Amino acid sequence: MTAFARALTLAALTWGLPMTAAAQTATSTETPASTDATLPDAADQTAATAAGSGSVLLDLNGATATEAGNCRLTMVTTNRLDKGLTRAAWQVAVFDAEGVVQALPILDFGALAQGKTKVALFELPGSGCDAISRIIVNDVAECRAEDDSDLREVCLTGLATQTRTAIDFGL
Repeated sequence: MTAFARALTLAALTWGLPMTAAAQTATSTETPASTDATLPDAADQTAATAAGSGSVLLDLNGATATEAGNCRLTMVTTNRLDKGLTRAAWQVAVFDAEGVVQALPILDFGALAQGKTKVALFELPGSGCDAISRIIVNDVAECRAEDDSDLREVCLTGLATQTRTAIDFGL
């Protein structure tokens, strides 16, 4: 990641600005250009189905230390709503081992078509993954349907979370 990209990411986290998945991918030299993917196996398909129709699933799929000592989160989201979304973004609270909030970044997944699963990478500067005890979804920053209706309430009350890491993740 370039110094400019690090500064941009730090500014976004400091001021609560959206960190788009595309921007994170573009600033990382260790990841492929595309961040869209489908769930890889039947167990993941079962987990997505368990979230139910009419929901959005957020999966903290991985947490990896970067060379700079930051934590890179791999997030998988599945839109199980009956509408496509032009933008889906959630504000999360990141807690350290003592339970103190360290950051309130916005994880912006961009557009999510109905039934679409998307993988996005988000880098949390200033702390390694081992210093993070839990992450909670604090609020919905944006959840707008293709018909321009505001679905923030649905994207919070219909949100399902899971983690595949040592970091607790939930509402």
